[in-house]
Amino acid sequence: MAGTLFLLPCPIAKGTESAVMPPDVAALARTLTCFLAENAKSTRAFLKSIDHPQPLRELQIVEIGHAPDDRAAEEWLRPILDGVDAAIVSEAGCPAVADPGANIIAVAHRLGIRVRPLVGPSALLLALMASGLNGQRFRFHGYLPVDAVERARRLQALERDSRSGETQVFIETPYRSRAMFDAILSACAPETSLAVSADLTSPSEYAVTRSISRWRQAPARPQIERRPVVFSLLAQR
Repeated sequence: MAGTLFLLPCPIAKGTESAVMPPDVAALARTLTCFLAENAKSTRAFLKSIDHPQPLRELQIVEIGHAPDDRAAEEWLRPILDGVDAAIVSEAGCPAVADPGANIIAVAHRLGIRVRPLVGPSALLLALMASGLNGQRFRFHGYLPVDAVERARRLQALERDSRSGETQVFIETPYRSRAMFDAILSACAPETSLAVSADLTSPSEYAVTRSISRWRQAPARPQIERRPVVFSLLAQR
């Protein structure tokens, strides 16, 4: 009988394992010996933090990277077909949600492998929960263009789309978070709402929603340099 492919969330912030992981999920993770990891090093650190009972060098940890190759998916899933349970683990948060894994999961379904998502932290959902914006209708866009002109055009398009009542959610890398924040303030209308969320679940957690005009008038910009940020945007209808 084939094994199960578990989708194993891991903490967004270091040292928060006991706070954000249900005990049953951590206990299950400690029974697994096969992992498909976005990043092998961070996965080893995660498994060490939850006191995995086996020596890490004896575990099968396959690094799938940030853009897993569809052609390799069947080979990666072969141990599961042979009866071994395995898990996909991203660097932080939930696999396949703003992180790699969806294409591997699609192949697992095609092969008839049971897929079981586990409970754990998701930066996108936590940010949306804290935003006060429309959580009934929202769309996630991943990363926006790096080029300043293209980024401004995309922000204006997202703002137009949000006038239907659909919250627009996107993320930015730590080293571009300040530039993205400034671009939003420049491109969007004063009455549009902007939620900024960083370091969720950590002691330095930040989650604030203001109109663009209030962000512009604030005496100081949020301290988001070198921090991964989730931005949520909603214009007035």
